[in-house]
Amino acid sequence: MPEEREYRTEAIVIRKTKLGEADSIITFFTPHRGRIQGFAKSLRKPKSKLAGHLELLTYSQVSFARGRNIDTITGAQTIDAFLPLRNNLWLSSCGLYVAELVYHFTPEGQENFTLFRLTLDTLRRLCRGEDTEVSLRFFELHLAEGAGYRPELDTCVNCRSALAETTNFFSPQAGGMLCPSCRQMQPTGFPVSPAAQGIMRHLQRAEYPAIPATGIDPESLHEVEKISGAYLKYLLEKDVRSAAWLEMLKKSLG
Repeated sequence: MPEEREYRTEAIVIRKTKLGEADSIITFFTPHRGRIQGFAKSLRKPKSKLAGHLELLTYSQVSFARGRNIDTITGAQTIDAFLPLRNNLWLSSCGLYVAELVYHFTPEGQENFTLFRLTLDTLRRLCRGEDTEVSLRFFELHLAEGAGYRPELDTCVNCRSALAETTNFFSPQAGGMLCPSCRQMQPTGFPVSPAAQGIMRHLQRAEYPAIPATGIDPESLHEVEKISGAYLKYLLEKDVRSAAWLEMLKKSLG
């Protein structure tokens, strides 16, 4: 059956690239088409009718016409502009971090509805001003799982024994936790306190409505951030640029 010449899809704008004097290439994450790109003609001209509907971190209904090399965007209508993200530097930076991770962890044109819902729910949670650190750690763990890299947190990845309630070690290379006896197989593993292990397991098993917004020890949550960041960096084989910006911004905001 031939592909349709025109189509519409819900889409979250996760990247914009300038092209020429006024055109743009927009990268979207969609519920059923995965990560796709579209050509937006004259988008950067002052009178563009599409510009407001194709801002970064905007959830829109977008229309496309098939092209030889890239599809052309023919229309767009905002579903959710996530306005709280635009009015707060910290929240917008968190949203851009989410978008960068989605871009790097999703192959082009491959449907991943679960990850789309996770992304949408995360942006909405950030808009509500709920605990951003918890929301981002939840997103990171479930992003890795949705991309096929669920970390093992309950048993030692080497000897397969259940982990005791003590300091164990997380190895990005091994894909999960190591017990103290097996640590020597990955000496660069991160020590993880029992409290931080508990947070990671809870977030890995929870769904968004069950995530606590308060009551999590900040020091233990920082441990989780360090471990999660190292795991994502290992999987991507490069730094996540927006992660460094978030860390710098967090320090400046005190």
